[in-house]
Amino acid sequence: MPQHKSCKKRMKTSEQQRLRNRAFRSRMRGAIKELKALTSKDEALKKHREVMRILDKAASYGLIHKKNASRHKSRLALYVNRLP
Repeated sequence: MPQHKSCKKRMKTSEQQRLRNRAFRSRMRGAIKELKALTSKDEALKKHREVMRILDKAASYGLIHKKNASRHKSRLALYVNRLP
């Protein structure tokens, strides 16, 4: 266990951040899966905008790399455009 006050605080804040990151990452993955499960182009276009926002936010938080978000966005856009 940490002895310094700052180390105790750092443990507490890093645990809070870990939980926040975990929740956001779970939300991101779930949104991507929901989008891939859609078969209607109209519904997929609506969901696509939401997923793009989530991916951009994840990249800005540093949760995923900027190029990782870009790759996901590109592939999902291809998926949505190929829907009948």
